[in-house]
Amino acid sequence: MEFRLLGAVSVATEIGELPLGPAKRRSLLAALLLRPNHPVPVDQLTAALWDHEPPQRARSVIQGHVSRLRVLLAGADAEMFGVELVTQGPAYVLRMPETLLDAHRFEELVTLARSQRAPADAVAMYQEALSLWQGPALTGAYPSQPLQAAAHALEELRLTCVELLAAGYTRMGEHARAAAVLRAEADVHPLRESLSAGLVRALQRAGRRSEALDWFHRTRRLLADELGVDPGRELADAYAVVLRGEDDDAAQAPAPVPPPVPVPVPVPVTAQVPSSVLHSGTVDLLPRMPRGFHGRAAELTALSRVAAGEAPVCLVTGPAGVGKTALVVHWAHRNRDRFPGGLLYADLRGFSDTGEPTLVEVLREFLLALGVPPRRIPESASGASALFRSLAADRQLLVVLDNVRGSEQVRELLPGGARCVTVVTSRYRLRGLIASDAARPVPVDVLEPEDSTALLAAVLGKERVLAEAVAARRLAELCGGLPLALRVTAARLADQPDWSLSAMSVELSDESRRLSLLDVEDTGVRAALRLTVRRLPEGAAHHFAHLGRHPGTHVDRYTAAALADTDPDTAEAALDRLTAAHLVTRTAPDRWTLHDLVRLYARGLDTGPDTLVRMLDHSVATALAAAGAAEPGDESCFAQPADFHPPQAVREFADRDQAMAWYAAERDDLTLAAAAAHTAGLHSRTWRIVLAMWPQMVWRVLDGWTPLLQTALEAARADADTRAESRILALLGWVLTEEGRTHEALVHLEAAPVLASRAGDARGEATALVNLSLAQAALGSPEEAAEGCAQAARLARGANDRHTERLALYHLARHQLAAREWQSALETSTAAHALDDPSDTSAASRVLLLTVAGEALLGMGAETEGVRRLEEAAREAESCGYDDGAVRALGALLRVSADVGLQARYDTAMVRLMAGT
Repeated sequence: MEFRLLGAVSVATEIGELPLGPAKRRSLLAALLLRPNHPVPVDQLTAALWDHEPPQRARSVIQGHVSRLRVLLAGADAEMFGVELVTQGPAYVLRMPETLLDAHRFEELVTLARSQRAPADAVAMYQEALSLWQGPALTGAYPSQPLQAAAHALEELRLTCVELLAAGYTRMGEHARAAAVLRAEADVHPLRESLSAGLVRALQRAGRRSEALDWFHRTRRLLADELGVDPGRELADAYAVVLRGEDDDAAQAPAPVPPPVPVPVPVPVTAQVPSSVLHSGTVDLLPRMPRGFHGRAAELTALSRVAAGEAPVCLVTGPAGVGKTALVVHWAHRNRDRFPGGLLYADLRGFSDTGEPTLVEVLREFLLALGVPPRRIPESASGASALFRSLAADRQLLVVLDNVRGSEQVRELLPGGARCVTVVTSRYRLRGLIASDAARPVPVDVLEPEDSTALLAAVLGKERVLAEAVAARRLAELCGGLPLALRVTAARLADQPDWSLSAMSVELSDESRRLSLLDVEDTGVRAALRLTVRRLPEGAAHHFAHLGRHPGTHVDRYTAAALADTDPDTAEAALDRLTAAHLVTRTAPDRWTLHDLVRLYARGLDTGPDTLVRMLDHSVATALAAAGAAEPGDESCFAQPADFHPPQAVREFADRDQAMAWYAAERDDLTLAAAAAHTAGLHSRTWRIVLAMWPQMVWRVLDGWTPLLQTALEAARADADTRAESRILALLGWVLTEEGRTHEALVHLEAAPVLASRAGDARGEATALVNLSLAQAALGSPEEAAEGCAQAARLARGANDRHTERLALYHLARHQLAAREWQSALETSTAAHALDDPSDTSAASRVLLLTVAGEALLGMGAETEGVRRLEEAAREAESCGYDDGAVRALGALLRVSADVGLQARYDTAMVRLMAGT
């Protein structure tokens, strides 16, 4: 007599197979054979025979099948072989010698073969073991969850035996036979990488290199198409051996033997009722409902929408302390009725000091919750995962995997059932999980001010928060809307009921103390960030620490590279990792920012004294590159200091538009950089940063530059650089003149040319004289102004500086216009045009000279030609966004025309100019 599970479930006797009858009866026998000589409770048998709600007469049906089996066994004289089906309390036991069971003999043969020293003996035993298989395990049984899990585990054992057989052939040097054995199984199991790796090696050893390469690429494409993953290490190593064309010395050595796989048994979910099962019968491992939860309506809706799909995986991501776990647990409790199959939860501790649980530990907890007895849980991760998937296949489960570090942590924990929902939370974006399992991201950001104050009110009480509404909003701002920071703040205030919210906001305003105030016991922003940073690769951690030394609010890849003393490509890769870890936020294609509290944490990391200087020198170098593109042909307004730290790469600007766009985007950060340099006493860097911004000051003169220029002036004087002082005085005086503060301007402008002459700076002296002339003209001294411009033109001509000479002639022409010397103004502007430098693509000088010529022609009575030049100037100014030039040209046109369209254009340009946009 032989009992068979390795193929169709059957009982063979001397006179033929017993007529077992329907699938339910075969399933009952299979469940008993999988646990021979052990009591199998009726509840377990019920789970093996029915997937869903069993019929009310399930016990009677089971009793009927047991009775029929007893009749069949008695008719085959089973007692002669020591076989007996008996009742033992609320269970049944199939007593029998286990040698009568093919699965048991298979396991014994595999174990015995593994102990053989002679490869030929081992091969013979593996062949005999495999001969016991006559088809897929448990064929003919009802495909219930427990029996499917058992069949899958038995198949895993068979495949392991096949791999061992191939290894035996390899040790015997019979590589073609090894390849043949593996090829047959790899065709059926194309995603099993160990089979493909063994086949690739066997083909290489057999001298069939092209076939080996072809099989690898076939498997690689299949893994990418089906799973969205690359080949694992074993398959990749096999491919590398083939590429090197090696004979693979491993072929001559004993092949590594995989560990034994125990024969699994099915464990119906009703076997035990652990403490995690509620009175309602629903498994529930969720943490308690979070208290004080508020807001997040959009995120809750997004979770529900994603969860409505088939077998969805929701990926909830966000920075440390943003409240991902609270959001998911709150949502899970609110939606528990949607998951009658159970609610499973595991903290994978991806960002914890205590270490991550192993995959087997998590699966063991899940399987215990689902009713699997401890002794029946497979020891291997693959076996436990297979059993979990089988048990979850037809359940409506929610699986919450919290604090995940990487995609590989969760793939074996995904239930995969069509009605199951998996929610993963992580500080990382886990793009691999999105690629391989179509995970749908649900990003979680900081709270809005209203929700932040509501969170405070949930802890402190509405009355206390409403009594200091302004202070509460300020606390929310200082906490950056981060729920963890808000809860710590609320905890401190709750612990001290006499402490006002205003007093707390004053303390938090001190950046040097803010992070320490946002820590309480073992919880806080600093602790959460420390654990996130600890998980970073070395390069990303290096860049993150240096980002804290940036005084501005945004960085690009060039700035990040300068801070960390690397190159832009390396910096961009690091920024990408930091973005994935939610430590920085990408706001534009080449623009990143840090949350205020993250910036404070990074600032507290030790990076050495040179970081700030490198960043400042990078700012100066980039601003000079922008100035060169914005005003081509114009010489640099200063040389770099002797201790200048040149960055590894400087951003390039294709044209003026790119340069001016960069100035506009970086103005605030350049201002903050100058302030940081001034505070640090780095005077030579302070005035250089400001002075390198001169093209933007010229372009947007009415944009509040005076305070910044005054800071630069203080730095130049502290640096004892007379040349720089004269340049800044000239620029500051011109800005004050344009702002209408002419008398203040005159004080600076009269000193500027004297200092420039003393420094031997002819170009600077010429520029200062031009700017002085503007103030003189505004104060009613046109002759003196014109004389200064003529002197400036002579100085520039002597220095062979066509750019400054043209500037001086332009202003001389304007003074001549003011004196109604129309012909002289036209001649002077024409002479300025003749000095046009082909390398100077700036629109400003062309617009201004066209405007002067047009006004001169109008004064001479040549209205048609004058209007033509003024219209040309206006159109060019409008096309390039030069609002000041557009206002000048359109204003001149309006003096001879009342056209409504001209007035509208003038008003638009004036509004833009005054708004500084």
